[in-house]
Amino acid sequence: MPRLQNKIILITGAARGQGAAEARLFVREGARVIVTDILEARGQQLANELGQDNAIFVRHDVSSETDWQKAVDAAAALGGLHGLVNNAGIYQPKGMLDTDAALFQRHVAINQFGPFLGMKAVVPLMDRSGGGAIVNISSTAGLKGSPRAFAYSATKWALRGMTKTAALDLADRNIRVNSIHPGPIDTEMLNVRTPLENRERLQSVPMKRMGTAEEIADLVLFLISDESRYITGAEVAIDGGATL
Repeated sequence: MPRLQNKIILITGAARGQGAAEARLFVREGARVIVTDILEARGQQLANELGQDNAIFVRHDVSSETDWQKAVDAAAALGGLHGLVNNAGIYQPKGMLDTDAALFQRHVAINQFGPFLGMKAVVPLMDRSGGGAIVNISSTAGLKGSPRAFAYSATKWALRGMTKTAALDLADRNIRVNSIHPGPIDTEMLNVRTPLENRERLQSVPMKRMGTAEEIADLVLFLISDESRYITGAEVAIDGGATL
């Protein structure tokens, strides 16, 4: 039986990369997905690819409470909500001395404030749906120091702590909350660095390669599904051994 049969899952930042891979996998596993992003053309294209019976697209700025309510209302119209993947994020690396207030605040708005709004927004509908699971996409930069990525690291450490506290707060509602911590993943997000910089980064990865969006999706599927029904507050590195 498909692992997400009759489940409704909301995925942020799902127009491309890891979020798109998650949406495709979840549909294959029987879910209906709400694809959300600010990239309207690409998000709608993905929803069309997945089929109107399986996916809908909602334009969604994760730093907006109003947009979160629109996304939750879309899930309610489908019949409920059983999972949330806080996947949307930005990575604009600069060291502390080169990070200005605007860059820091932009990272906070999307990478930290957005997941806060999302976790809070979905609880009432998840309650009515009998519970659910939330997966927050952090980073290995939320497990250890990350040079020249000050604002990004700050928000990913924050998301790690928010995950654990939310897991405590929501356990009695049958809502599980876990975080995953990817290392270098072969998506457009890493285009901000040069190919040489990305190759140099792999020297610190014991497996000597980038991960794939599909490998991330497999882990998220496990944590969203009932296969992980006794796991909450966990932080799972998926990084080729980079944090060992």
